[in-house]
Amino acid sequence: MSLKKFKENDLLINTMKAHPSAEFVIYDSTIYYNSIPEQSGAFSAQVRNIPPGFVSLEERNIDKKGQWPSSSFDNPNAVNPFTYKFILKDSSGGSFRTTAARNSEDPNGGWTPTEWDTAGPGDVLYGAGIQSASISREYITTPFASTSDYNAHYVALKNRLNFYGARSVHYNVSGGMQGDTQHWNKDDQILNLIHVPSIFYGKTIHPGTLSLKWYYTGSLIGELQDLKRNGELIQVGPAGSPGSGSVAGVALYDEGILMLTGTWDLGYADLPMVSGSSTTQDPSWIYFGAGAQDGMNIVGGGSLASPGALTFRSASFGLSFKGETNTQVITMFAHAKRGEANFSNNPTYMKWGDSPTSSFVSSHVYEENSQRLVANTVSSSYTNYSASYQRQVYISRVGIYDENKNLLGVATLSNPILKKEEDSLTFKLKLDI
Repeated sequence: MSLKKFKENDLLINTMKAHPSAEFVIYDSTIYYNSIPEQSGAFSAQVRNIPPGFVSLEERNIDKKGQWPSSSFDNPNAVNPFTYKFILKDSSGGSFRTTAARNSEDPNGGWTPTEWDTAGPGDVLYGAGIQSASISREYITTPFASTSDYNAHYVALKNRLNFYGARSVHYNVSGGMQGDTQHWNKDDQILNLIHVPSIFYGKTIHPGTLSLKWYYTGSLIGELQDLKRNGELIQVGPAGSPGSGSVAGVALYDEGILMLTGTWDLGYADLPMVSGSSTTQDPSWIYFGAGAQDGMNIVGGGSLASPGALTFRSASFGLSFKGETNTQVITMFAHAKRGEANFSNNPTYMKWGDSPTSSFVSSHVYEENSQRLVANTVSSSYTNYSASYQRQVYISRVGIYDENKNLLGVATLSNPILKKEEDSLTFKLKLDI
């Protein structure tokens, strides 16, 4: 096997920019993502073992049967059980956010959830078998009242909001004064935060693509868009609806957070929009997304079978946007020039039946049998006749090595390519880095 060094013009690095689309529908405390239907498996009710509207972060345990933890956690006879990440407890302090461990002194004991500091030295710590993500809603009634009464998520965003004030004044925590009246102070407002994990948008939410829609009994009663691409979420419809043209909140594109502050009534019947409350609220943007992992599976202290559930199901919400991802792509050109790469280490390269016995072996020299013949693979137009011998091979794989000759990767061709001695071939390889 001969190794060839890539030359300067054989390596190209480019950036591939993409704008993946994401669309969420929230209805009856359930999230739906990109219209992906629920799909049952042979071993699990959900083939991905995650709720609808979620994405699996590791794509592990697809259609597997198991729980976290389960009685069959280590049962070799269990039918298609979960797989789990694991580490040993040692002095390095490595652990998982959620772990389970077996007592090393009781090998027949069961698996139990445990923290790192309660596990014994040498115990095997297992990570969760399923990790997933979806959007969520956070309804904040007291953003910042005092140093002891505040919402930590909002406080963490205050500096960032003022920083983005250069884009739009609506980002600012304080809206300034008009005479003796302050326009707004987010410390005192009711806030509605929509959290979007970065797995759905990549680097940033692409400005100008956001759309938030509020439906009542299937009819659109309000829509927000970031028309100016400066983060302002402006109500654009329906035409003539209450609040049209007003700014209902701002979008933090890089952080994946939508902050809604609009409190005007969208003009329809009151709905139960606050978890654990028996009262109803006027439909407004501070209640957008109710049911998105915010505790709204309980209405008025009862289940969704209660009378309040009927009116809660009258509301549904849509959120759509495009993300922005930048992927570095390296393109490599591997050349097999005329007279090169015409020998193979494959055993079938030598004529079958020839003795492979070496003619000379010592502590310094290993010399193979010089009389062995190379197999003639040249096709002949006649039956039982061998055509004249030519040096040729079939290239099926291209290996990529580093400067220390460590194999980094192998590119496998879908079909082997014939390489004759007079041919010059170039293989184009692309790899995301």
